Amino acid sequence: MSTAVPAARIDVSEPFSHSLLAQYEHVRRATEALCTTLETEDYVVQSMPDASPVKWHLAHTSWFFETFILAPEGAAGPPDSAGYSYLFNSYYNAVGDRIPRARRGLLSRPTVAEVYTYRAAVDDRMRTFLADCNDRALDRLSTTIALGLNHEQQHQELILTDLKHAFAANPLFPIFRDQPRAPAGSPGPLRWAEHPGGVRSIGHRGTAFAFDNEGPRHEVFVQPHLLADRLVTNGEYLAFIADGGYERPEFWLSDGWNTCQTQRWRAPLYWQETGTSLFSLGGLRDIEESEPVCHISFYEADAYARWAGARLPTEAEWELAAGSSEVTGNFVESGHFHPIALSSPLPAGGPVQLFGDVWEWTQSAYSPYPGYRPAVGALGEYNGKFMCNQIVLRGGSCATPRSHIRSTYRNFFPPDARWQFSGIRLAQDVEINRQGTEKGD
Repeated sequence: MSTAVPAARIDVSEPFSHSLLAQYEHVRRATEALCTTLETEDYVVQSMPDASPVKWHLAHTSWFFETFILAPEGAAGPPDSAGYSYLFNSYYNAVGDRIPRARRGLLSRPTVAEVYTYRAAVDDRMRTFLADCNDRALDRLSTTIALGLNHEQQHQELILTDLKHAFAANPLFPIFRDQPRAPAGSPGPLRWAEHPGGVRSIGHRGTAFAFDNEGPRHEVFVQPHLLADRLVTNGEYLAFIADGGYERPEFWLSDGWNTCQTQRWRAPLYWQETGTSLFSLGGLRDIEESEPVCHISFYEADAYARWAGARLPTEAEWELAAGSSEVTGNFVESGHFHPIALSSPLPAGGPVQLFGDVWEWTQSAYSPYPGYRPAVGALGEYNGKFMCNQIVLRGGSCATPRSHIRSTYRNFFPPDARWQFSGIRLAQDVEINRQGTEKGD
């Protein structure tokens, strides 16, 4: 193992403390814990423009605290990190110029060891700052610090998704970490839960942290609908492939069909050409038909839904189904780094697998809620400027920290994105379903 990597495996299973410093320590340790099995060479690979090297993620998340907490409060950094803003700024135009995203993999310097030194220096300064900060200053900065911690948790997930893409491009199929193999499941037939229509409220409420795009809370009108009680499985998706799903344009949106043909999609990302195995962060493994299908683009999810005589849910339908449900599921803390199957058929009732396993595509375009206003200044660029040409996903995945997710969380990606842990839950309009049943009977 590289000497640049922390030598000990770190336990990150404990929940957040009420102490802001304890929360900071927890998140920063969790990031480095993901890297304990990496070699130095693993830190510097960039396999596509949408992905970033692990080294860049480690530095960028430290740059965030330095730029938005320490520097504005007069806690200047060491002289040798003066050029880091250009290297490790992501997309904050108000902060200044930065290296193009697609060129992050060309940064042989600073070295991995120097990036860890930078992280440690930022951590020391943050500890001193938080210890010396009076209550009034903490009240003023607590939202920005919480944003930085949640921002780092997003990059923990990106470390895993970006590494998986890089490792999958390697003919040796490196193993990120040996994974506990969940037993083959038996999810049973897909069932439908009926949800009434009407005027309902969605969006974040309360004083706990949430990203600005989760509010304001507002009313929406929802038609009566059905929601599948579980996620679509590999076996069900194999049936779509066997029925010519990738060769029948009638199921596809126009942009989706063009992308499918241009990119020569014939199966989910990381499925091998034999159709019997896939690449995971634990290496190659057989396709388990009972596991949720994963690494699906919005275009593929939408095409599958049309083939199945259904549709994707709206984000309002998804959020109302999740309601105040406890956030439980297969998250990064489980150590699977892979979706797992339901162990047995579900009893009649509400949906499961709403949280964890895979991000669930909705049919909703990522747009502002009524009354949304981005924050003033550079941090206003965090979410608002991406509200175009993106689709909303909900629920988190097997690479998401459990403490990071909630029912109002709005993730978003372009419709052709496949390298995230994304999958499918189906929905139907009640009237359409009843008409179909009558015809079938």
